[in-house]
Amino acid sequence: MKTQKVWFITGASRGFGFDIAKAALHAGDKVVATVRKNPEQLTTSLGNAKDLLVVVLDVTNRQQIKEGVQKAIAQFGRIDVLVNNAGYGLLGAFEEASDEEIKKQYDTNVIGLIDVTRAVLPSMRENKAGHIINISSLFGYKASVPGFGIYSSTKFAVEGISEGLAVEVNPFGIQVTALAPGLFSTDFLAGDSYVQSKNILEAYAPTVGKIREAAGQIHGNQPGDPSKLAQVVIQLAYSENPPLHLPVGKDSVAAFREKVVATEAEVKAWEAVSSSTDKQAEPA
Repeated sequence: MKTQKVWFITGASRGFGFDIAKAALHAGDKVVATVRKNPEQLTTSLGNAKDLLVVVLDVTNRQQIKEGVQKAIAQFGRIDVLVNNAGYGLLGAFEEASDEEIKKQYDTNVIGLIDVTRAVLPSMRENKAGHIINISSLFGYKASVPGFGIYSSTKFAVEGISEGLAVEVNPFGIQVTALAPGLFSTDFLAGDSYVQSKNILEAYAPTVGKIREAAGQIHGNQPGDPSKLAQVVIQLAYSENPPLHLPVGKDSVAAFREKVVATEAEVKAWEAVSSSTDKQAEPA
């Protein structure tokens, strides 16, 4: 018999977060869904489900994180699955992005994820069980699109955080997965899930500028189905041996493989140089 799980999902008002929350409720699980504002709206959108708790939580607000986790445990007794989904994309060349824009990107996509995870870990350690699913991106291992370098760097961080966390919490029975979606038909390129740098330099018109022009055309035409990704996450949460890294979508799988091949080729081309740095053995 399937054991009912308790989910804690950040950024659940739209996109992946909403679809995952909806799928988890449909699977018969309990869900704590976090939003930055308008909790009543999300409660209604998710059908006023009896196993749903919506809490106001901005991942850049540590007090809200603490209170949100406390409310979740008070309501449902534990947290079995943490989905760190909250985040947004910044489009702008490194030279164009301001200090404030870069800091905000990292505060949300990286520091916020770390703070939520740290708040949930004590309960998972006590229960000697749990699964932390960090939403990364295909750009988390292949930064190939001009203008998304800073955003990509935050997702590279998510991949690294997941690896480091996994080796630390494995002895407590806690599993970690970095889930890297490709391009899906969500609101990522619309609304407050995606912003452009205020500063625009003419020098980057042939590269970043073209991406800015194409972004509006891409929105709504992405190949991935978010509801299908949500089902993958449900399957992942119930897996006895979940992967540490999971690309989702044909484009993400292809990007992962291309990166592996390219990295192997670079290592091979420079192997003689790379291997020449060891100390020479002293003559007998």
